[in-house]
Amino acid sequence: MTTTENKTKLQIIIGNQYNPYINLAVESNLLDNFLPNTVSLFLWKNKQTVVIGTNQNPYSECDIESLLNEGGFLARRRTGGGAVYHDLGNLNFSFIADKDIYDVKKQMQVIQKALLDFNLETEVSGRNDITYQGRKFSGNAFAKTKHQGLHHGTILIKTDGERLQRYLKVKPAKLHKHGVKSVASRVINLSEVADITSENIIPHLIRAFEDVYQNTATVINFDDLCNNDAIELSQHIGSKEYLFGKWKEFHTKKSATFDWGSIDLDLDIDEDKGIIRDINIASDSLEPVSINAAIELLRGANLKEAPSSDNEIIKDIISLIY
Repeated sequence: MTTTENKTKLQIIIGNQYNPYINLAVESNLLDNFLPNTVSLFLWKNKQTVVIGTNQNPYSECDIESLLNEGGFLARRRTGGGAVYHDLGNLNFSFIADKDIYDVKKQMQVIQKALLDFNLETEVSGRNDITYQGRKFSGNAFAKTKHQGLHHGTILIKTDGERLQRYLKVKPAKLHKHGVKSVASRVINLSEVADITSENIIPHLIRAFEDVYQNTATVINFDDLCNNDAIELSQHIGSKEYLFGKWKEFHTKKSATFDWGSIDLDLDIDEDKGIIRDINIASDSLEPVSINAAIELLRGANLKEAPSSDNEIIKDIISLIY
């Protein structure tokens, strides 16, 4: 019989403000501060924000001018995956767990179980989506540190679809892959099919979290996590260098779409020496570690001899060049 001492410890954190840089800083600190045998569930909202993946080029993913001119925010997260739109009509969740008990299937189950309370039967679909009747309402992304795993995502409940479609630049190939004409036709607001809001779902998520993990969660005060470290980190996360940095000079030379995601390459070739002088990669891959490893492997590589790798993502990237 499982004793109370052996049970997984649970923490609940509910955000109380809507600045994406503070929210991402708190999430990042939760990920970096290891708590053994613990799963934390952080529920939070952002005001009018486009969040891009760690390897994405903001200029090709978002209408930055419209977003910023209308008082919105651009943010970059630590995880891979594609660009998403947040506003106060949707709720974001983050699971941070000890790697020994990190379980994406179980974490997805929390979201799905909560929605059953609203009579919504949902499915985990594709690389990282949760769908209702074939339409996406939640995109998920993942990251791991030495000790912990992060799984976070959105729940579209009453999101402004007009702004979502206007701010996000979705490649035609991606829409074609899903057999739809626009990003708006591919997603669904859950308020269209149930009496659900970004507020009334919260107690259901907490109950589902406790039911799935069979323990009572401790509530952590969000304000206590908004310490000096979080504020300092939020300034970095919101800086122009972090958001735009190298991407200002990015020029796509090669593009492709694979099962694991899409990719754009910017190559600086030294023809005289026959080497790749520099390479930058923009991608919505859910495996940013592989993207970064490909950059390291290919930078300085000889064009006459392709480097080798056992990693399928890196192999595909190499095939675009050689």
